[in-house]
Amino acid sequence: MADSLRIYNTLTRKKEVFEPLHPGHVGLYVCGPTVYGDAHLGHARPAISFDVLYRYLTHLGYKVRYVRNITDVGHLEQDADEGEDKVARKARLEKMEPMEVVQYYMNRYHENMRQLNVLPPSIEPMASGHIIEQQQMVNRILQNGYAYEKNGSVYFDLKKYSETFPYGKLSGRVMDDLMTYTRELEGQEEKKHPFDFALWKKAGPAHLMKWPSPWGEGFPGWHLECSVMSTRYLGETFDIHGGGMDLVFPHHECEIAQSTAALGKSSVRYWMHNNMVTLNGQKMGKSLGNAVSLEEFFSGNHSLIEKAYSPMTIRFFILQAHYRSTVDFSNPALQAAEKGLERLFNGMRTLEKLKPAAQTTGWSNSEFRDACYAAMNDDLQTPLVISQLFEAVRYAHSVQAGTESITAFDLEELMRLFKTFAIEILGLHPEESGFSSRLPAALMDLIIRLRSEARKRKDFTTADEIRNELEKLGIILKDSKEGTEWEMKE
Repeated sequence: MADSLRIYNTLTRKKEVFEPLHPGHVGLYVCGPTVYGDAHLGHARPAISFDVLYRYLTHLGYKVRYVRNITDVGHLEQDADEGEDKVARKARLEKMEPMEVVQYYMNRYHENMRQLNVLPPSIEPMASGHIIEQQQMVNRILQNGYAYEKNGSVYFDLKKYSETFPYGKLSGRVMDDLMTYTRELEGQEEKKHPFDFALWKKAGPAHLMKWPSPWGEGFPGWHLECSVMSTRYLGETFDIHGGGMDLVFPHHECEIAQSTAALGKSSVRYWMHNNMVTLNGQKMGKSLGNAVSLEEFFSGNHSLIEKAYSPMTIRFFILQAHYRSTVDFSNPALQAAEKGLERLFNGMRTLEKLKPAAQTTGWSNSEFRDACYAAMNDDLQTPLVISQLFEAVRYAHSVQAGTESITAFDLEELMRLFKTFAIEILGLHPEESGFSSRLPAALMDLIIRLRSEARKRKDFTTADEIRNELEKLGIILKDSKEGTEWEMKE
């Protein structure tokens, strides 16, 4: 199965068979959050998308070193080379130490990731912890002739670089595009060209986060940290670099230029990018003022949210779309995801209660397994895996109804495959699904037992009242010779 994994490489703009640099080992680097505010749905998407990649590579038997960075310094307002550091600005407004801001929001981010069942990375380096290494890379780029110092700042000479190396191979932008993209901002006059970007910035007297350097007190540019930390922990050449599609330009394009200028070669073999989460077709993000934090999704405390949604509903909602497709937020879409997730785990509960028969009819575990692997191997087609899981649910209901049958061996194999793809690879945790988190299965078992006792006493008034009240809550009871089952109304 491992040999047939194909992933879409943004660099070549096509799906390629994944071949790791070192057999059996994978180096994976993913751009993590800037910790100056609560994580929102846009942060959840790359975290979940690359969590699935991490899980699947591990499932295939690879030893994965997964590095996800924390940006806690150098990310300036509007992603430009001027203005105030986003973390420092938050610290000034809240009258906190910058590292106090970082720790507070990093703790909240980690809790959100735990709620979403996102596995922690192997290494989670912070930009502020790698200042020396960043200065060393700046020196290397200067020595190679692709940067220049001016008034205590160091800028990457993009025009000089483009004379030797092809620029824009990831985003497709060329120098003419850069002239259009780049705005004239205060302080830009010290650059040779307006599209040159900062490797190191001189810090003003009021700047909160600054370090001594050969060029004076200052701080690193935003793009530099990923070039430094990815190669520090994964080597000068590594397998996969991931992140949101909004980072392709300028962030990842600048990473390629920096690494190539310093090392003489591009570091990344496969670039992978997840698409955006949108609201009414517009990107959802803090800078646009339309971001809904994950905490607000979980609590329902936001004007755009009709109700609270569980973390697993959010995860399932995101996985219903391919990672390279846009996901448009709406309450009806989230509510449909919530019902679909409940149907999935109701199906798993049904599988666990089926009675095996002498033969299997109407089902092939090998076809189910092959279809799920084929979907994952085709650039992580999670929607197709989910559709196969729903086919398994449909079959479970057919067996329960007596129209199909399954042997004990096939039933055990089907349950194992269902758990492998739903829980281990997609990371959908039954106990965290929407309804199950509010009403544990044990409580439903108690209610069903009390109703059964009422029926045995021929107290049909109480039994019918329990059924009717549960139906008002969207819970359907199904009586049979074997007992009573329950499921959520679709």
